[in-house]
Parts: sequence; C-alpha cells; structure tokens
Amino acid sequence: MLDDVTKRFPGQTRPAVGGLTMEIPRGSIVMLVGPSGCGKTTTLKMINRLIEPTSGRIILDGDDVTGIDGDQLRRGIGYVIQAGGLFPHMTVAANIAVVPKMLNWDKARIQARVDELLELVSLNPALYRDRYPKELSGGQQQRVGVARALAADPPVLLMDEPFGAVDPITRQRLQDELLHIQSELHKTIVCVTHDFDEAVKLGDWIAIFDEGAQLVQYDSPERILANPANEFVENFIGSGAGLKQLTLTRVNEVDLVMPVTANAGDLASDTLSRLQGEGGQNAVVLDERGRPIQWLSRRQLARLDRHTDAVDPKLPVIGNQATLNDALDTMLVSSTGAALVTGPRDRFLGMVTVQTVMEAITAANDAAQQGSSSAPVGINSGVIERSDGASAPVEGDAAPAGQGTR
Repeated sequence: MLDDVTKRFPGQTRPAVGGLTMEIPRGSIVMLVGPSGCGKTTTLKMINRLIEPTSGRIILDGDDVTGIDGDQLRRGIGYVIQAGGLFPHMTVAANIAVVPKMLNWDKARIQARVDELLELVSLNPALYRDRYPKELSGGQQQRVGVARALAADPPVLLMDEPFGAVDPITRQRLQDELLHIQSELHKTIVCVTHDFDEAVKLGDWIAIFDEGAQLVQYDSPERILANPANEFVENFIGSGAGLKQLTLTRVNEVDLVMPVTANAGDLASDTLSRLQGEGGQNAVVLDERGRPIQWLSRRQLARLDRHTDAVDPKLPVIGNQATLNDALDTMLVSSTGAALVTGPRDRFLGMVTVQTVMEAITAANDAAQQGSSSAPVGINSGVIERSDGASAPVEGDAAPAGQGTR
C-alpha cells in the first residue's frame, strides 16, 4: 500500500506524485494508466524505490519499507521492463539466475529454478537456456524477462509497459501467458501501460491517473467501462466502449465445444469415420504433448493416409486466458468460424464458436450491471495545479477513487 506518498523533483513547481494513498490488493493485477507524464511510472518505481519518495510510506506485508536498504528491497520484488532488459553478454540461464546468485542459492537449486521458469513461460529449457538474448525474438526476450523477475519467487511483481515493444500478435500471446502464470502463482502485480485495452484485459483493478498521479478513478474494468467517473475518464477510454466490453470476459469463462481429435500418426480414415459419425466438419490433430498442430476438413482427411506431425502455422489458436475480443479477431481469419483454445503449456482444451461468444456477451453485460464488490481505496491529499490551469481535488473533496462520483 502507498500511504500519502509524494514525489517532488528538483526544479519542478508541481510534484510528480501528490499525496497518493493507494491500496493494492494481495494476489491481484493492478493496472496504472493515464496520459504521458501523469506520474504512473514514477509511482511504480517508488514501490521498489528505484525512485525515492519525498514523503509518505510504502507498506509491504505490513512493514514500512522506506527505511530499509533499497538493494535488499529490490531483491524481493520482481521487475520487468519494456523489451526484457536482458544482459546481452549473459546466456538466458545466467540472466534468470542473477538474483538467486545474489541470494547465495546453490548451483543445483539455481539450475532447477531456471528450468522450472523456462517451462512456466513456455520456452523449452533444453533449447533456450544456453542461448544469448541476440538469438531470441522480441517475444522470447520478454518471456525471459518475466522469468528473471520471478526467479527468487517474489511476492510482488512490477511491470513497466512490458509488452509495448512487440508486435500486436506477440503482445496478445504474451498477455495470455502472463494470465496463465498468474492463475498458477497468484502474485501481486502492478503494471504500467498506455494501452487501455490491455488494462481491461489484464487488470483485476484499473487506476486511471491525471497529472500529478491524481487518481481520477480506481475500480474494476467492468464498472469503469459501464460508469466512467467523469469526462476525463470517458475521453481516456475513447470511442468503442461497447466493443471494449468484449474484453471483460475471458475464454476460460465460457463453455467450449470439443471437436473430433486425432493424434499424429493415426490413420486419417479412422478420423474421417468418427467425424462423419458425429456430424462434424473439421478434426483437430494433436502432437505428443496434446498441442494442436492441424485442423483438417473432411475433404483434406479423405486425401490423407496418416496424420503427420507437421505444424500448420496459420492455425486460429487462442489461449484460454484470451478475451472474447481476441477470440472474435481470431475467428475472422478462420474459415470455420471458430477458434481452437489452448491452456497452460499450449495443451488443447476445446473450441470456441461465434454463437458461444454472443451468448457470453449478453451474460457479461448483465453481470456488469449487478456487480457489487468493493473497490480498493485510492485517494490523493493536497491540491495539484494542472497545466491547463485547473486544480485537482483537495483532501475532503476526493472520495476513494474506486467509489468516487459518477
């Protein structure tokens, strides 16, 4: 929790962060969003004291950490930056092992942890542990950056626009991977992003900042989209708020359809017989680890002898942590009007269809109107004069941002 935290930089008349009190619920993902220069990154860096607060307290597990050694604090808080921030002269394994070595872990424990984390971020340890960053794609570097941040099993993970430097398709996959990891580890994650759609997809709670890290609204994605606090929030959300509602429901919250499946090496004629018997049109071929590699029509099956282990790079695949918006985007490029859904370690879980998505949209809209969970506390004290000449709320006028005026 941040308790009345202020940061003033020399030579500036206004504080970068002004009297911020903000509760960060344990085990949740909190997204910090706002215009450039609003103080969201400064707020993030004060949590691990890469930037020292001018005043106020930072409470971690009930202890004020503003008085302890900064290096010691940072060894217990994971930190992920844009483009991974890997050391170029060190292998993947050495990059991940940096903090465990500082903590004097033995070699066997470090090696086991490196392999465990590479598996967690869906990178085969045998293939990647001895590579150097220059031998990795941007998405792979970012995965290693997440693994490094998790190396010493920190309770808190800070992420500063971690997916901003990769292409949209890779960004979606990395977002899904983060949600898979969170479903297993339940870390407390604070993430800065400039992308409101990303905040809606990833966040349990979203904090929208104006200048001076003034909290304008701090609430669930559902309630922010349904009830923006004021015109500033409406403008920040932008047009298409209705479409953004699709990001409120994830694929793992809807019922999946299980198509006919086959394994590499099976007779295609057997698969075709089962497909005809069940009235299906397409069958999914899986590899030895249960991952989808092909999606074949009846006509394609009739021309085959046995299923091969060749991977179709154009498969319409999404993770089960993906949003319905992601699902619809994927379906648009699929000739079958559906998408294949994978879970942890890319194992096949089933299929999502347009009809399933449309039914879920109606349910999500109903749930947003009935939601009643209390938002975390978020408030600023003091007056911050903005560059447009207006003033931010003073203490007493600013209700906790999660429960603020709407």
